[in-house]
Amino acid sequence: MIKNFGINLNNKEMGRDIKTFHKLIFGDSENMRELEVGSVHLVITSPPYFNAPFDYPDLYKTYDVYLDKMRKVAKEIKRIMVKGRIVCIVCDDTLVKGKKYPVVADLTKIYIEAGLNYRDKIIWIKPEGYIRISRRSGVVLQHPYPMYFYPDNIQETILIFQNGEFDYRSIPQEIRENSKINLREYQEKKWYLTTWNIVNVLPLKTRLENGIAAFPDEIPSRLIKLFSYEGETVLDPFMGSGTTNKVSAQLRRNSVGYEIDLELAKIVKEKIDSRQNDLFEKDYEVEIIIRDDAKPLRNQLQNKVKTQKSVAKNVQRNSRRA
Repeated sequence: MIKNFGINLNNKEMGRDIKTFHKLIFGDSENMRELEVGSVHLVITSPPYFNAPFDYPDLYKTYDVYLDKMRKVAKEIKRIMVKGRIVCIVCDDTLVKGKKYPVVADLTKIYIEAGLNYRDKIIWIKPEGYIRISRRSGVVLQHPYPMYFYPDNIQETILIFQNGEFDYRSIPQEIRENSKINLREYQEKKWYLTTWNIVNVLPLKTRLENGIAAFPDEIPSRLIKLFSYEGETVLDPFMGSGTTNKVSAQLRRNSVGYEIDLELAKIVKEKIDSRQNDLFEKDYEVEIIIRDDAKPLRNQLQNKVKTQKSVAKNVQRNSRRA
């Protein structure tokens, strides 16, 4: 069982030479049995987008099955959160076979019902040229009449919840100073707005995250700096390629990650391998656990995505001919 990680703060420069610990668990996060009550200070995650055709086609039998999974994970998150601390969920409504599913609204309700307070919402805006899926707005170009409008989506939502009230006096002054936010960066990048303009990560063949719906380092970097202190523990219950864990290590935070897809283990290892990527400081420990409930998913999903892309190309060809 993971309690609060042991951190050595008796260094010459408090908090700067601390040893961090990173536990990467391949298993289902609806049961985070490795974590004890009140052992996590910050959650940053992006759950699978419900059956998104270019990421998770037909992963869940129904939308109700998807929401039930999210409820179980939310319940576990509530259990392991330190009082007063923050949960950040990167999510978006999903368009599947012409039907729009209100994922953002439903996840908001789920986390409130789990006992967390709804604190805020940030809209992550992507560059217009980075749209990955076919442009819905083109329907109006073919049919310039009312009722044909469907906007292109260049945003995602970062939902922010809080587990009760935070005791600001509980943090020692030395740790507060070592975790101080860079106000120049805060102002120049306009963190203070409810809209963040950040370039997204495309799953290109040249990237380690090829075929993975990963978010850019900038998102966990901002959230970790804004909502945690050095030496604390960050959790990602839908770890994916391990972006949250990698950034946590760079920012002197401990991390725990859960990922059910066993086929991502190799990619996660590459991402956190200090010998290849020099991501971690020398004073760290990484442990990888593979549970019985982990299962292979990536190849199966990628094969379905290829089918989706083929269908999309045929639709585009037919629309041009028309």
